[in-house]
Amino acid sequence: MQKVKKAVILAAGYGTRVLPASKAIPKEMLNIVDKPAIQYIVEEVVNSGITDILIVVSRGKHEIEDHFDRKPDLEAQLLKSNKTEFYKVVTDIADMGKGIQYVRQQEQNGTGGAVMYAKSFVGDDPFVVVYGDDVIIGDDPCTAQCCRAYEKYGKAVVSMKEVPFELVLKYCTLDVKPAESNIYYISDMIEKPKPEQVISNFAILGRCVLPAKVFDILETLPTGAGGEYQLTDAMKQLAVTEGMIGVDFTGTRYDMGNKLGIMKACVETALKHPEIGDDFREYLKSLDI
Repeated sequence: MQKVKKAVILAAGYGTRVLPASKAIPKEMLNIVDKPAIQYIVEEVVNSGITDILIVVSRGKHEIEDHFDRKPDLEAQLLKSNKTEFYKVVTDIADMGKGIQYVRQQEQNGTGGAVMYAKSFVGDDPFVVVYGDDVIIGDDPCTAQCCRAYEKYGKAVVSMKEVPFELVLKYCTLDVKPAESNIYYISDMIEKPKPEQVISNFAILGRCVLPAKVFDILETLPTGAGGEYQLTDAMKQLAVTEGMIGVDFTGTRYDMGNKLGIMKACVETALKHPEIGDDFREYLKSLDI
């Protein structure tokens, strides 16, 4: 089975759930301690063996591209001040950014519409779709878990978790049957189901590996939930006609399009941070709240 080497990161949303923070700064650039959310995502896909990355952005999100670019004036100042550790940090980010391309989604018409912008980038190859809202932190990158499942089973793959019933109604519901360990067969899915339509509490969270044939489906797709073109509707056709694989992934997922999710990511990451973790833990203990 062909190795997965391409990733499409969806980062074109407005970020309305975290306004006013996202009014002038892309939500993907909101920090988790000392790195923006988008950097965690790019590091994950790079550490999964992905060599070619396309980030789908919208107007006003040039900060994402700037973050992964060189900044000669800053680099020169860091070298002049003998701050070689920080120099390496910023140049490593730029080196990682060499494999990144960008395309602007001109109209906000859903995840299906955003993925269509990647058609020429993908060609005939399988590819990972990564949702820019979802930072997943763990020892085994979530993207790598999905790629291994695709390469073993030869079917489209989604990362998934069991979530509370009220979240299933906001996300999607999956018809699953056990395959092995944390791997499941998926035969159907419903985007933003009504309560009576819920099949299981498993929902897609953050990552999927798709074959290039998904573009043929997207091109004929009617609008779905919210009057937008939903990638889930295209994946549903794949699930019904040829089956899909679900990976109940390991790692912790943070919803960076949600205020509580952002705070959880910051606090939990800070507690594990080698530089500030111990001091931050003592600070939290000292709070009289």
